[in-house]
Amino acid sequence: MSTYELIDELEAGELSVAFEGEEPQALLAWAIERFSPRIAISTAFQLDGVALIDMAYEIDPQIRVFSVDTGRLPEETYELIERLRERYPGLSLELLSPRAEEVSRMVGRHGPNLFYRSVENRLLCCRVRKVLPLTRHLATLDAWVTGLRRDQWASRSDIRKVEIDHDHGAIVKLNPLAEWTEEEVWQYVRERELPVHPLYERGYTSIGCAPCTRPVAPGEPARAGRWWWETNAPKECGIHCAIETGGMEHELRAIVGEEDGG
Repeated sequence: MSTYELIDELEAGELSVAFEGEEPQALLAWAIERFSPRIAISTAFQLDGVALIDMAYEIDPQIRVFSVDTGRLPEETYELIERLRERYPGLSLELLSPRAEEVSRMVGRHGPNLFYRSVENRLLCCRVRKVLPLTRHLATLDAWVTGLRRDQWASRSDIRKVEIDHDHGAIVKLNPLAEWTEEEVWQYVRERELPVHPLYERGYTSIGCAPCTRPVAPGEPARAGRWWWETNAPKECGIHCAIETGGMEHELRAIVGEEDGG
């Protein structure tokens, strides 16, 4: 546990107002000073995550970074990880993995590509491979940093720079890039000559697991390439917003071995 009291909703709101209009580095510097060492950057190695790593590493080379390796990532993601390790010597980067037994139970019940058959199956896969590993890791932190921006998708349009994450034990959630546009992030990355994910050159604008991501056509929204076969479904996996999943919760308990109180 931390040796100080975490901030409450009132302070989070006041801080969000205070940091609105400030550059992302200002919020990062404050957060690193306040929450280290129990603070970490969450990244899926997309453009925003790379920019945040660069900003935070310049403030504190010991900054912790983590990502969830779902087991279905494209090879290009691992290539970028190696380039980032070269760019930032000593980078504290932890790759989280889903529990093998949970993945095995899910695949045994539904097959490896269950996500194509229904939204509920897709959300189940996201929960087992991404959300549960992240939730277990966040339980060890007081604050986490994300690359969320308001212009990414409708469900993210009202995010604040400082939030209380009630889905993960009321820890602090920081979104330093909330105000930035996609073009501003690209400008930062180009000016700093940062390594970027190779799939951007192939028309990808939002990159996740290989089977669930495709390039987008001109004029399509940035997240249109995520779970593109679904209609009227959220372009979210459940990491950044709670999703009503109905009967999937019973199935999830069975997969993680929690049936009958087990």
